[in-house]
Amino acid sequence: MHPNPAVRGTVERLLGKVPRMILTEPLSYPAFVHLMRDAELILSDSGGVQEEAPSVGTPVLVLRDITERPEAIESGWAKLVGSSRKMIVDTANEWLAQNKKRQLAHSVNPFGDGHSGDRIAELLASRAERL
Repeated sequence: MHPNPAVRGTVERLLGKVPRMILTEPLSYPAFVHLMRDAELILSDSGGVQEEAPSVGTPVLVLRDITERPEAIESGWAKLVGSSRKMIVDTANEWLAQNKKRQLAHSVNPFGDGHSGDRIAELLASRAERL
């Protein structure tokens, strides 16, 4: 949960007694990535999560009206749902019923393949050999 007491109170009030809902303190990055990977669907307003979700193979509903990461939307990994409770719930139910995670399992990550660091290191090594 967000550390802000006002946000935390709202989250606890609205979600605290929902079956199968687990509210936690902020997680370490590795723990968060592990949970994102194991999730069937992510609901978030985070731009970073929009980028990371395809890397761990989990679709994301974006709780915003606009995004600075349109490639996530265009690729099918994400969908803008705004802040309407009905739209969020209806779309989440639809994507879960469609097993969107399985549908996207072999889709291309719009943010890369995760190997740019390796390619940069190889390029630098080859240039260093020429010096």
